[in-house]
Amino acid sequence: MKLLNRSSLTLLAKAPFAEWVATLPVDEFGSSDISLGSLQKEGNVYLIGEVESEDDFRREIGQHWRAIFENELAAWDEMGDFWPSDLSLELFNQWFTVGHQLMVFDLTEETLLVAPLDNLSF
Repeated sequence: MKLLNRSSLTLLAKAPFAEWVATLPVDEFGSSDISLGSLQKEGNVYLIGEVESEDDFRREIGQHWRAIFENELAAWDEMGDFWPSDLSLELFNQWFTVGHQLMVFDLTEETLLVAPLDNLSF
């Protein structure tokens, strides 16, 4: 077991995000039967630098909310054709519940795979 030098943010969808997903056109791989419950069964985890306080978490969210928001939107609309026109921290907070954890542990012996997403454009 290894302690990673990271803390984490966890993201769960709220009703407005589920409602947005439900408005998206369905492609051959998609399903029109997406519910808030199904979206909340699994959230995404975002690793951040180690933090020590609630203020640190708020600062990290303030710094990274746009990248997180765009990543969540791109998972459903890769080209950005149906994204909200005005992304804001307020909208982010309306669409997602953000949890956090101070410590992150790696229970495997495998080397972490790092796949940079910075080169993707949305």
